[in-house]
Amino acid sequence: MSHGFELEPAKGPAVPHNPVLATFSLLLDRFNSLLLKLSMGAMIVTALVLTYSVVSRYFFNVPTDWQDEASVFMLVGVTFFCCAYVQSYRGHIGIEALSALLSPRVNAARQFFVDVISFLFCAFFSWKSWTLFHEAWVDGMTTSSTFAPPLWIPYGMMAFGMTLLALQILVQVLTHFTNRRSVP
Repeated sequence: MSHGFELEPAKGPAVPHNPVLATFSLLLDRFNSLLLKLSMGAMIVTALVLTYSVVSRYFFNVPTDWQDEASVFMLVGVTFFCCAYVQSYRGHIGIEALSALLSPRVNAARQFFVDVISFLFCAFFSWKSWTLFHEAWVDGMTTSSTFAPPLWIPYGMMAFGMTLLALQILVQVLTHFTNRRSVP
């Protein structure tokens, strides 16, 4: 059971036994690690932008109309770009009380079932996000503020992140079929 307070570092995502799937998983892991680093930088930039906004408004009475949307856009990107990385470590919130009560075989079946349902949901969410991105791009949709940045930016980040998450879960589902069983 994981509570986020482990003393030893995480060992990394499970590697599939199938060589093709293992190669794809490795490439996905490297890309997810790159996105994680970029997201860390975006979080720092977001903090700086919001700090600038507060300081400029409070001390200099300079209104800023762009900082809120820029910060929200960066936070959307950070949130969705890191989902696949977290999933590769199975770090999303799960019900661990059941796994302790179930036999290893039943628990493996439960985990596979959850992965399949999660993949179907994320694939649908990804598809709908890409249609939303396309609609915002074609129609030239913008926010209603005076800054009015295009909405395809956050929609694109959401769609891309959900696509990566769906791919990560698909790797985990396919790994269930390709890996040799160690459960009795």
